[in-house]
Amino acid sequence: MTSNKLANPAPLGLIGFASTTWLLSMHNAGWFSGDAIGLVLAMAFAFGGTAQMIAGIMEYPTGNTFGTVAFISYGAFWWSFALFVHFFAAKVPGSFIAWYLFVWGVFTFYMWIATFRKNRALQLIFLALWITFLLLALGIWMSSPALTHAGGYVGMLTAILAGYLSAAEVINESFERTVLPVGPYQS
Repeated sequence: MTSNKLANPAPLGLIGFASTTWLLSMHNAGWFSGDAIGLVLAMAFAFGGTAQMIAGIMEYPTGNTFGTVAFISYGAFWWSFALFVHFFAAKVPGSFIAWYLFVWGVFTFYMWIATFRKNRALQLIFLALWITFLLLALGIWMSSPALTHAGGYVGMLTAILAGYLSAAEVINESFERTVLPVGPYQS
């Protein structure tokens, strides 16, 4: 009898998230001007948005509620971000943009709490991400480029952590042993 093992979609969603987050965070950290945002938008639609949504849909039949909610939600974040920047950014007051970031921070905070029963790498990703959203929102509310730049740097850390977990899941599965540790949850 053959078993139909489903592929693990998490590495796809994680690298889609990591690469797009890295690009936007370099901009937020002040490394690149607004002229670079077009490439971020392309990544947001193609990889950050679409690849994550595909990963979320693939998580559904495995019964992974966390993976389904996380990947579809953050995929939708990237689509909403790209659509907003492309079509509406010039017409929306900054304080309302800060609320958008804050709302994503609140969602990320409760998702972080859900990671307490997951591996350490995932816990660190969500911790860094909700701090990123908070710093970016505060940067707008307080008209503080320093807070926005800090949000960019924490966002880059978030991207590194997500990229690491993606690599760990692919490499560890390929080698059928732990090559890159992720710090499993200890109950």
